[in-house]
Amino acid sequence: MMQLVLLGTAGGPRPFPGRGAPAQAIVYDGQIYVVDCGNGVARQMVLAGLRLADLRAVFLSHHHADHMLDIGALPFLAWTDGRSEPVDVVGPPPLRTVLDHFLAMVNVDLTARQQTTGRRPFADLLRVSEVVSSSRVWAADGLQVRCCLVDHPPVRPSLAYRFECSGRSIVISGDTRYSPALVRLARGADVLVHEAYYGAAVEGHELRLANAPSLAEHIVACHTEVQDVGRVAREAEVGLLVLSHLVPADPAVADEAWLASARSSFAGPVVLGRDFQVI
Repeated sequence: MMQLVLLGTAGGPRPFPGRGAPAQAIVYDGQIYVVDCGNGVARQMVLAGLRLADLRAVFLSHHHADHMLDIGALPFLAWTDGRSEPVDVVGPPPLRTVLDHFLAMVNVDLTARQQTTGRRPFADLLRVSEVVSSSRVWAADGLQVRCCLVDHPPVRPSLAYRFECSGRSIVISGDTRYSPALVRLARGADVLVHEAYYGAAVEGHELRLANAPSLAEHIVACHTEVQDVGRVAREAEVGLLVLSHLVPADPAVADEAWLASARSSFAGPVVLGRDFQVI
């Protein structure tokens, strides 16, 4: 049985006390597959009761910091937790370059740790696959993973992922504005985890920062308003819609407001995602 664990449900790189940075884990057959690696994802996994050493693969949606700050740290910490089998890391370029830089950054630690503990070299565990188009990116152990290109300017390519096994399917949107390609990828999925922003809060300029005067405009242009998220779920005919990557991520927007907006365009079940929620 494939299980979804929400590890971080906030949108954007700013830390929030009640929600972690974007990340989710899919647990299947004792192995863990993480989609996106925001800051602190390893600790979120531990708090969720997941063993870092069970990390099998990491899938990156795109190279915004809130999704990839720990893309090297997570497999590294799995290695320090006892992982001795390969960890596949899948995502858009320049993924390989990013991980090469991470290895250079921690080289002193790696050298010392390998000399003093007898561990297999960490670099030998990393298997990197760069993805530039819609395709099947994984097929092993009864699990299949497909991706599609979504629309999240100016970061390209940006990916959404669909996980399938034993007749169950879970789709993770990554960051995107309304995307027909995502509707196609999510068609008939049991669960769709989709990013969302609450239009009234963003357009009311509650997110304005002194050093980011056009932040609100970026969110509106490059993300999906929660009512349109419901539209995606309706058009894709998914079984359950999970709202995540929430903007704003603080309690400024009541839970019922999020849910009511999504339900205005989707008649199926809707869940407002929370850290450590299991679906």
